[in-house]
Amino acid sequence: MDKKIIGIIAAVIILIAAIVAFGSFGGSTDKVSIGYLPSDHDSALFVANASGMYKDAGIEVELHEYNNGGDLMSAMASGKVDVGYVGITPVLSSIQKGVPVKIVAGAQTEGSGLIASNSNIHSITDLKGKKVATPGEASIQNMLLKYEMKNNGMDASSIESPGMKVASMNDAIKTGSLDAALTYEPFVSIATELNNATLVKKSGDIYPNHPCCVVAVSDKFIKEKPDTVAKIVDIHKQATEKLRNNPEECVQYLPDNIVPDKEVEKGVLEELNWVSDLNDTYKQDIRDFISVEKDLGLINTTFTDEQLFYSK
Repeated sequence: MDKKIIGIIAAVIILIAAIVAFGSFGGSTDKVSIGYLPSDHDSALFVANASGMYKDAGIEVELHEYNNGGDLMSAMASGKVDVGYVGITPVLSSIQKGVPVKIVAGAQTEGSGLIASNSNIHSITDLKGKKVATPGEASIQNMLLKYEMKNNGMDASSIESPGMKVASMNDAIKTGSLDAALTYEPFVSIATELNNATLVKKSGDIYPNHPCCVVAVSDKFIKEKPDTVAKIVDIHKQATEKLRNNPEECVQYLPDNIVPDKEVEKGVLEELNWVSDLNDTYKQDIRDFISVEKDLGLINTTFTDEQLFYSK
């Protein structure tokens, strides 16, 4: 065969191989940066990532862990994070400050609790003059603490309320250097079932059916990659169904740092109220929540649906 023809054939083969490689590993893959908290409130994210749902949809995920929602939303405001599994309170605070983000789905409701080091503590009023930690000023747990205090005739000066890393709260309660904490699962169950802490009140008893974590996406990412956002929302729904239908199986997908005991974690996943829709009922729950936050003085803005929500 003529050397020129052989050269042309070889060049064509190389070109085809390059096109295939680019299609497989480059052009067809969407990249997304997702922020989350070390909480099983974000289990749909963990299930989706560890079970390969994102990979199967052609999405390359980069995960970033934050101690609280305020830090996560700061990262989103700076452009480091495209999507966040985060509490509704820091999302509302960020939107009020002009951070361009939208809620695209709910993640779960309730799922926090007030725990104490002393079995003689039966209510928030027993904690007057005590130290009660939350994950931070911008957290929904801090909002719930303020709400419970107000409902019991207590003002901000009634307790000392430091912000702490959630993983450190249980150790502080165990050693007695902290009187109580309003924290999220699984740390509520870890404290009460493994460390002999006292459950004073679940967040669902403080504020029944309150929205907690949501899936928020930056406006920039929505504008640039609306189809990817739609995929992420669909994957979130699939993962949520998996959690509802088989929580025991889903324990394997959660990070080790929030699963010190698989039986405890199984119980938590079975009990949590999972949400994936952004329907009219859930939107109204958020509007009602906003009214409570305004009453507490945590926000002072009247939001429009266009500011809050995005659905394709």
